Amino acid sequence: MKLRIATLGAILAGLTLLVPGVQAQTPAAGIVLAGAGATFPAPLYKKWIATYRQVDPALAIDYKAVGSGEGVKRFLADSVDFGASDAALSDEQIATAPQGAVLVPATAGLIALVYNLPGLNGPLQLRRDTYAALLMGRIPRWNDARIQATNPGLNLPDREIVLVARLDSSGTTYALTNHLSVASTQWRDRGPGTGKIVRWPAGTMLVRGNEGVAARVKLSVGSIGYVEFSFAKHLGLPVAHLENKEGHYVAPSDGVGEATLAANLARIPANLRIFIPDPDGADAYPILSLSWLLLKERYTDQVKAQALKRFVNWGLQEGQQMSSELGFIRLPSDVVTRSQAALSRVN
Repeated sequence: MKLRIATLGAILAGLTLLVPGVQAQTPAAGIVLAGAGATFPAPLYKKWIATYRQVDPALAIDYKAVGSGEGVKRFLADSVDFGASDAALSDEQIATAPQGAVLVPATAGLIALVYNLPGLNGPLQLRRDTYAALLMGRIPRWNDARIQATNPGLNLPDREIVLVARLDSSGTTYALTNHLSVASTQWRDRGPGTGKIVRWPAGTMLVRGNEGVAARVKLSVGSIGYVEFSFAKHLGLPVAHLENKEGHYVAPSDGVGEATLAANLARIPANLRIFIPDPDGADAYPILSLSWLLLKERYTDQVKAQALKRFVNWGLQEGQQMSSELGFIRLPSDVVTRSQAALSRVN
């Protein structure tokens, strides 16, 4: 048991390189910005913050990766300078923001189903109804006939399936369950529904953050969970090839993510609050999410406001070049232009 705890601690310690609190040392007579929110984009934001210190050494940014739900809560309570969420604010939430709210799409990513099956002789392929049933706890073992049907050559073990899911209020959970509610009638009619927090099957391992799910799957043989692709990439976790709406099996990858988002740009509305629960395209990966920075429309401290706007604008331009190496989707130029237009509303 002590060895197991130590191993989990080592994995989580490695993932703290990906997931902050990102806290730079406060420069003398400098500006400090406080943010909180999604764990999904945290590795990218950490990279942005560290790199931007070279651009503006007088600015320190403290970003707490506490989950989308908690980030939204802190933003609406006016206790941070900015928030971050993988689920866009509703009209009702925007109406309660003390200083107004501006939503700026900053990045996007794919949600991967990661698993731990040592010795499996190939990638796992899952039909839409199969991964929905699996996440509902209705497929108990890995050698179930429904999994074997799309994986005839794999040496699937006679082992119990252990589901790993989020305990905290999570935009990643929202994006996954929103997809399942569209893609699967059994999930929509008899499943846990759509939300940042849902009721998972009995026996599910519940942990906090994308980093928590990734670490637990890495440690637990027979497990399966869901994370933003960058976390799978960092830990070298196997990812399932998922059936898209055209009936093709697609694995998450950098190129696939960019192509999937580009093929669905026409669906982005003027207010930039878009969910793409089941992307179009023969080669599309089926679970994709944008991630938004939540900014105040009116800041009482104009020095902070201008410093934050410069940082976000830098992230929308130079910062996008860091996306692929970390497993995120670089925003298309049209989305960047529209994000910059939204940013201009911040005063």
